[in-house]
Amino acid sequence: MAAPYSIKFEPNSPLMLRDGTITYVDIFRPDAGGRFPALLQRTPYDKSTPSSRTYSLDAIRAALAGYAVVIQDIRGRFSSDGEFYTFTDEMNDGYDSIEWVAGQPWCNGKVGMYGSSYVGATQWLAARSLPPSLAAIAPGLTGSDYYEGWTWQGGAFQLGFNLEWTLDNLTSANWDNLANRLYLSPRQLDILIEAKDKVETGYRYLPMNELPDLEGGMAPYYYDWLDHPEYDDYWKRISIEESHSEITVPAFNYGGWYDIFLGGTLNNFTGMRESGGSDNARRGQRLVIGPWVHGGIGISVAGECGFGSQASSFGLDMQEQILRYYDYWIKGEDNGVADEKPVKIFVMGENVWRSEDEWPLERAVSVNYYLHSHGRANSLNGDGWLNVKTPNVGEPPDVYVYNPIDPVPTRGGQIISDPGVYPAGAFDQRPTESRHDVLVYTTPPLENYMEVTGPITVTLYASTSAEDTDFTAKLVDVRPDGYARNLTDGIIRARYRVPKTPADPINSGEVYKYTIDLWATSNLFWKDHRIRLEISSSNFPRFDRNANTGGPIGADRTVVSALQTIHHDSTYPSHVTLPLVPRD
Repeated sequence: MAAPYSIKFEPNSPLMLRDGTITYVDIFRPDAGGRFPALLQRTPYDKSTPSSRTYSLDAIRAALAGYAVVIQDIRGRFSSDGEFYTFTDEMNDGYDSIEWVAGQPWCNGKVGMYGSSYVGATQWLAARSLPPSLAAIAPGLTGSDYYEGWTWQGGAFQLGFNLEWTLDNLTSANWDNLANRLYLSPRQLDILIEAKDKVETGYRYLPMNELPDLEGGMAPYYYDWLDHPEYDDYWKRISIEESHSEITVPAFNYGGWYDIFLGGTLNNFTGMRESGGSDNARRGQRLVIGPWVHGGIGISVAGECGFGSQASSFGLDMQEQILRYYDYWIKGEDNGVADEKPVKIFVMGENVWRSEDEWPLERAVSVNYYLHSHGRANSLNGDGWLNVKTPNVGEPPDVYVYNPIDPVPTRGGQIISDPGVYPAGAFDQRPTESRHDVLVYTTPPLENYMEVTGPITVTLYASTSAEDTDFTAKLVDVRPDGYARNLTDGIIRARYRVPKTPADPINSGEVYKYTIDLWATSNLFWKDHRIRLEISSSNFPRFDRNANTGGPIGADRTVVSALQTIHHDSTYPSHVTLPLVPRD
């Protein structure tokens, strides 16, 4: 039982960083003698909001449990001085902040960190700097690399997230701080808010790298992201994946099947378990994945689909799990945490939580489901099908035209955008599947229940009339009544078909092998349901439109259409690889 402490609140305490920048923190701590371990949240989203004080971990609840909770506005954000630039200062600033907290008279010298999204990034980047007082972290819904799976994915710019995040959370929300530093006028705020409210216009603006809405120093990083479409030193110096072997702290990782950073959450867990920089880091990794969208862990609905009352983080009481985790790793309590299975996943369809010994599941069997058609798989009314039989010699390819002026619209999935325009999560995909530029491949009704849990990839053999183009894939669960619920999706840009390597131009008309990473899911397909795979060349604005010109990314002023050919025969056996889990 937590001690019945009363709580002392100390707002706006100054915390100086090594370069003299003053940041400010709010402190919630037991009003009692002695020293306590501390939990630090470093946020760009305003330390004073109810969300910052309760979302990932309730500051009062943690203080009642015997922790001093410190919530900091990072440099250049809200109450704090300095200039904000995404990611680059979080290592040194994180180190300085942790050691400042550890040195306070009410702290016993042990510090944990917590929070989600960018607040997860501040934890991983601080952990890279190896502060001696950092004992454990709890990063949620966050990335493992700020190039792949955050700003870019499969070589495509995550436009829906990047622009919305920058217009809203990073600029207009932080307006007072920006205006004071840059001497901006109220009229400029009106223009920015108008751009945010009309974000669909911004999504379609060409060339992307000349979008006027963020000019004037408000968000230089946005244009820098576009200037670095390849995995170069700009990205490598802030990569978490490349530093797993150096990070020595255990981590409680949590994410969602419909979260835009799902891939990073899984990669951090697997990478740290395999190569973390200490025994505690390797054995102390934990993973929780729910049926959640980004920012939606507290509800049991993702998109238009509900997953039952136990699906939310409240049903799971995840805050209690995080506190027990800290009690073990920071307070040293022998509370059974070390004996628990390290993985907890929510199996959609069955709508249950399940504990596992590892991720990916060792018992899962990878099975290839091959694309087939008579050459007319276009749309829901086409003749495409999926099965485990290798395609025959001479099986005809499928052809469609990708026109960047009329891209396939994003419908749910792992996106962060204006929820009133492009909401995230699970939705019926039939409106997009009715398009002629979407190829649809579907199994017959399943004769038995089938569980798909684990990483999913699509191997595609394709050619194009363009100098460069994209290919997309989406996995769908189809009910007997036809409702088609999306599970996960992915994209690959032709010139970046080999991940994290320099651009390798393609030859028009030549067949290339593309591997599309759909990240992962956990879903029980019921008897009489069908498994469906969609193939296309756009998912907009989740990803930017490929102009098909082969020109510099973000600089295209015009676009051209591309004739796309998807091959699936004995020479080019296009397929999706599904991890099937045996059921009793």
